[in-house]
Amino acid sequence: PCFSDKTSNLEAYVKWFNRLCYLVATEICMPAKKKQRAQVIEFFIDVARECFNIGNFNSLMAIISGMNMSPVSRLKKTWAKVKTAKFFILEHQMDPTGNFCNYRTALRGAAHRSLTAHSSREKIVIPFFSLLIKDIYFLNEGCANRLPNGHVNFEKFLELAKQVGEFITWKQVECPFEQDPSITHYLSTAPIFSEDGLYLASYESESPENQTEKERWKSLRGLQNTPWGQEAGSPPRTEKMRCAVLESSLTGVPKPPGVP
Repeated sequence: PCFSDKTSNLEAYVKWFNRLCYLVATEICMPAKKKQRAQVIEFFIDVARECFNIGNFNSLMAIISGMNMSPVSRLKKTWAKVKTAKFFILEHQMDPTGNFCNYRTALRGAAHRSLTAHSSREKIVIPFFSLLIKDIYFLNEGCANRLPNGHVNFEKFLELAKQVGEFITWKQVECPFEQDPSITHYLSTAPIFSEDGLYLASYESESPENQTEKERWKSLRGLQNTPWGQEAGSPPRTEKMRCAVLESSLTGVPKPPGVP
């Protein structure tokens, strides 16, 4: 229990990242028409770009991860209607190649901007949190506290202090944006599909292309006593029936009024 209390904030950060990732994928897979799905994708690309511009790398990575989930990335007809140039640029910035070399360069740039900032907006730095924790963990566990000669490994502790100190500084920056209660409510309560729900919505939108996808679709449609609408059975044959089946796979509560 004591350990759980100490990590509750970390777990909340991870849960938020995962929720945003699945929320993005859900919003993309839910519309029945590919034009609407393409519009949703382009909307989230713009949101991701704004996250990059203000230094919110954690939400940026969550949005990119959501758009790269298999149920979304397989929607080839939908992506064909999307202007993907901006997305590829953002994807390049968060490319894991070279231990996230591009991201680390962008983070250093945001950190420098924060130090010399004249406005609260320019001070914002929200790092990709999972990578930050990984870096600190491996620095702490992978480097000895003492050198072979018995002296304290000051280099290790200086680096730990630097990374933790930077994060504390970034954390103390006051958010310059006015909070919109309807958006906050939507982000925290909007229903999201399970992984199976995402795949079924994806297959309903664009039919399976290979045997593996066909078998998975058949399996998902045939499930009994699952969240998928009392419970799967025959495929939906009208838009109303389709929506009913998809909605029954949602986890969470209904969206607030006025939220698309």
